[in-house]
Amino acid sequence: MSKQTIGFIGLGLIGGSIAKALRAKHPDLTLIAYNRSKDSLIEAMADGTINQAMDTIGPGFSDCDIIFLCAPVSVNIRCLEQLKPIIRPDCILTDVGSVKTTIHEAVARLGMTKHFIGGHPMAGSEKTKYSSAKVHLLENAYYILTPGEGTTDEMISEMVCIVKDINAIPVTLDYHEHDRVTAAISHLPHIIAYTLVNLVRESDNPDGMMRMLAAGGFKDITRIASSSPEMWQQICDENQTQILNMLHLYIDRMTEVGEAIQDNNTGKLLDTFASAKEYRDDIPQSHAKSLLPPTYEIFVDLVDESGAIATIATILATNGISIRNIGIVHNREFQEGVLHIEFYDGESAEKATELLNRFHYVIHLRK
Repeated sequence: MSKQTIGFIGLGLIGGSIAKALRAKHPDLTLIAYNRSKDSLIEAMADGTINQAMDTIGPGFSDCDIIFLCAPVSVNIRCLEQLKPIIRPDCILTDVGSVKTTIHEAVARLGMTKHFIGGHPMAGSEKTKYSSAKVHLLENAYYILTPGEGTTDEMISEMVCIVKDINAIPVTLDYHEHDRVTAAISHLPHIIAYTLVNLVRESDNPDGMMRMLAAGGFKDITRIASSSPEMWQQICDENQTQILNMLHLYIDRMTEVGEAIQDNNTGKLLDTFASAKEYRDDIPQSHAKSLLPPTYEIFVDLVDESGAIATIATILATNGISIRNIGIVHNREFQEGVLHIEFYDGESAEKATELLNRFHYVIHLRK
C-alpha cells in the first residue's frame, strides 16, 4: 500500500482524520487533496499530512488508486461527474456520508458502479474543520462499508484493510439497510431531540423555569440537538423515505402510550417500559464509538462551598488539563456528583479522574 496514491475531495474533520491516520500508518503514501477552503490545504501541507494540494478537481486525480469523497452528499455527486472522465479504470471511489442510497443511485446513473463502494465512519464532533481532525478520531469507531452492484470482492477487501489500518471497525451492509438502520438509531433521535427542545421552549413560563430546572435526563436525551441544524436538514432531505417510515412508526408508538395513560392501563405501560429497559440494558457497553458526538465528562461529589470549584480547577490546570466547561449541578435527581466538568477529549477526562481520586475526591461517571 505504501506505493499507492490516495486522493481526498474535502479535507475537513472526517477527511482530515482519515488522511492523518493513513499517514501515521503508511508514511510513504502519496496523499493529495482538494478542498474549497485553502486554509485546510495549507495546514495539511504544513503538518505533512498531504503531499500535494490541488486547486481543482482535475487531471491531478488521474493517478489515484483510491479517492475519498468527503464533502456533503450533493457536492460529492457533482464531484463524481467531474471525476468520471479522468480516473483510472481500477480506481476505487468511496465516500463518508451518513446517507447512502442517494449517492449509490447517482453512481448507477453515471455508470460508475464498478468504481464505487460507499462508506460511513460512525464518528464525529460538532467541529467540522481540518483544524479539529485527529489521527485517532476513528479509532474503535464502526466504519460501515456499503457495496453496490459493481463492487468486487477485491474492492471490499482493500477497503476493509484501509479501515483496519486507521484502527476503525469495518462492517459491511447493504446500502438500503444502512439507511433504514441509521434512520432509526440516529436520524429519528435527532429529530425527536430537536422537537422536544422546541416543545419545552414553547411551553416554558416567562421566568424560564423549565430551562433552569432541566436535569440530567432531559439534557442526556436532548444533547444531540446541539448538532449542526444545516447538516440535519440535509440528512432529512437525503434520507426522506426511511426517516418518514420510522417517524410514522414512532408516532404510532407514542399514540399507544398516550392511550394507555388515558385509559389507566398500568399493565400496558409497565410492559412498554420494562421491555424498553431490558433492550436498552442489553446494548453492549463496547469501546466502539457511537453515532452521537462524544462528550467527555465527570461528576465530582463535593460540598458546594466557597473555594471548592477553584481548588479543583487549580489542581487540573497545574497538571496541564484543559477544562471545556465546569459548573454546579443544581438538580441532583439523576446524578450523584454535584460538580460537572466537561473536557475536550477522553484522555483528559481519564487523567483528571485519576488525579482527583489521588486527592480523595469521589468521582462519578455517567453511564
